[in-house]
Amino acid sequence: MTAISGVPLCDLSHQFRELGEQFLSAAQRVLQSGQVIGGPELTGFEQEAARYCNAKHGIGCSSGSDALLLALAALDIGPGDEVILPPFTFFATVGAVSRLGATPVFADIEPDSFNLDPARIEEKITVHTRAILVVHLFGQCAEMNAIRAIARKHQIRIVEDSAQAIGAEYHSVRTGTLGDMACFSFYPSKNLGAYGDAGLVVTDDADLAAKLVCLRNHGMEPRYHHKIMGWNARLDAIQAAFLRVKLPHLDTWTAARQQAAQNYDRLIQEQGLDRFLTRPTLRPNRRHVFNQYVIRIADGRRDALLNHLKANKIGCEIYYPIPLHLQECLLSLGHQAGDFPVSEAACDEVLAVPMFPEITLEQQRHVVQSMAGFLQSASREAA
Repeated sequence: MTAISGVPLCDLSHQFRELGEQFLSAAQRVLQSGQVIGGPELTGFEQEAARYCNAKHGIGCSSGSDALLLALAALDIGPGDEVILPPFTFFATVGAVSRLGATPVFADIEPDSFNLDPARIEEKITVHTRAILVVHLFGQCAEMNAIRAIARKHQIRIVEDSAQAIGAEYHSVRTGTLGDMACFSFYPSKNLGAYGDAGLVVTDDADLAAKLVCLRNHGMEPRYHHKIMGWNARLDAIQAAFLRVKLPHLDTWTAARQQAAQNYDRLIQEQGLDRFLTRPTLRPNRRHVFNQYVIRIADGRRDALLNHLKANKIGCEIYYPIPLHLQECLLSLGHQAGDFPVSEAACDEVLAVPMFPEITLEQQRHVVQSMAGFLQSASREAA
């Protein structure tokens, strides 16, 4: 058996080896057609991706960040409006709200799922609240029945930030139709990744879909007639072609991620590490697609373990080290440490370990054994 010298956090080379000829053929097809903006590759991907999400309309765009921006803009959200969102997520979520001139209003998360806590949402609603921006973090859907009940009661919209959750399900309903719109990122490390930036918005609402198409192309409809203020947020045809190659394999890759998560669970239990860390919680009636496998380590040992793993060439990452309400560019909102304690605790304790469909059991065993060696040694020293 070959000794394992390291394990990357995410390894994209396997997919290129498996599908490389198809990628090259797709690129050649686009280049030969001359339709590098729009065209049949874009339309084909939009239809196929919408069908995968069980949604009626798919609108490709330039990134997951622009998908969020387009969705909120399609709801005419702007200055004077408020949007509720969690403080524990990637910056693009709050960035979309702020860039439109609206006010982000944070609601804390559940400690086990890392998703918005429905019990914290309603207390944040005011007469200015226009939408709830729900993040399905790390690949698991938020508690949507409760969140949708709140939205209906107050007649506000729901936008799903599904950047990490394509294919995730809640009570057998796939993300994409759990709100008014859902936004996806195809950043290369996502479960469905492009070879560059790419994004998508899906919706069942034909009017919203038409507005999204207009917004992503400078608000232009017909050509050189600008009804609304949009911007250039189109999805390149070549990225759409690459994504069309990958999409039929997504469920197979998701099953491999789910198996890898089960392997981590078993290996962590076998090493007796449950006394040192908390494994991901799989909520009932969910399809968790495991964009990341994220553990929690309390007692201030997270950063030391991070350094240990990196020193041993094991990829790991903190998602996310600083909650949004404490980011420097948002300090004008007036928040301070202690305002959202569950999110702040998560920032101090979470650690993502290697996760990709092709990760081997031996690689996972190496990761867990490395964690065990450090945590057990640290425990003996503390005693």
